[in-house]
Amino acid sequence: MTIRKIVHVDMDAFYASVEQRDDPRLRGKPVVVAWQGNRSVVCAASYEARRFGVRSAMPAIRAERLCPEAIFVPPDFPRYRVVSRLAREIFQQHTDLIEPLSLDEAYLDVTENKTGLPTATRVAKAIRQQICEELHLTASAGVAPNKFLAKIASDWRKPDGLFVIQPGDVDAFLSPLPVGRLPGVGKVTEERLKQIGVQTAGDLRCLESAALESQFGRHGARLYELARGIDHSMVVPNRPTQSISAEDTFERDVLLAETETAICRLADKVWSASRKESRIARTVVLKLKTSGFSILTRSFTPALPPATCDELKQIALSLRKRIDIGAQQRFRLVGVALSNFREPEDTPGQPALFS
Repeated sequence: MTIRKIVHVDMDAFYASVEQRDDPRLRGKPVVVAWQGNRSVVCAASYEARRFGVRSAMPAIRAERLCPEAIFVPPDFPRYRVVSRLAREIFQQHTDLIEPLSLDEAYLDVTENKTGLPTATRVAKAIRQQICEELHLTASAGVAPNKFLAKIASDWRKPDGLFVIQPGDVDAFLSPLPVGRLPGVGKVTEERLKQIGVQTAGDLRCLESAALESQFGRHGARLYELARGIDHSMVVPNRPTQSISAEDTFERDVLLAETETAICRLADKVWSASRKESRIARTVVLKLKTSGFSILTRSFTPALPPATCDELKQIALSLRKRIDIGAQQRFRLVGVALSNFREPEDTPGQPALFS
């Protein structure tokens, strides 16, 4: 059986690094990419800001407290998308098997590569060098025989690092690895594993699949494989869109009746983004987060998919009627999404726009 060669490329502090690259005044400074405000969250933080404990997804107001000297820069996603596309063009010089995870990271299957380089390590080095020379940015890369190991490896020597896990080194690498580093092991699962004496992947390897499945259901079988470095998932280029969403956090908590303007604005964004898809979304989703941080979602799949932005707005607004937790409940966030994408031929026929 051919051993796969997978590279995971992860741009370093991507949004913040683009800002520092394009504005020399920001270089060497603690940069936080976020809108300032009580409800804003950090999109990215430069490594200078991270030294103060600032992290992505942290409330911006907390980042401000941790790093009073931080320079806040509002995000410019169209510019980041342009740079992301240029990075992907570099990847495409080496392989067509590219699976983007976000604007700043992707899996590459280089089991066979276009440039004839003899090893995946050489491919990863070449890609990182091109990113540095052509985009004036840095990227970290992980090389391994499968996706989950490559992703762990790319984080091993950040920033601007390269780490390789050879097939023969998988067991030695995994054994001391804390179970919290395994994909899909969140804080709750990690705590449950610790309660049964499992601290590391090596400890996990001592448990049989049946025992893990009895404790964790289907995820137990996955844990059994991960502890042994097994991951058969393929690098899937051009993975179909599963959903398109937009959400907004209010400056102050609001009543349900006060969310209409935000829902309509978010529906505009989602509808505009969905027009770039060849497939058609069947389901409309409304998401709300209460002042107590509970998340509520309601969805509806109409007989015919929304044909206009106004239809999308009407459905999203109507979903509010299914939120029944008290008229005085306040909300801090609202989101709108389109999901359940289907090929046009698999979608119920739409009436003609002009007849």
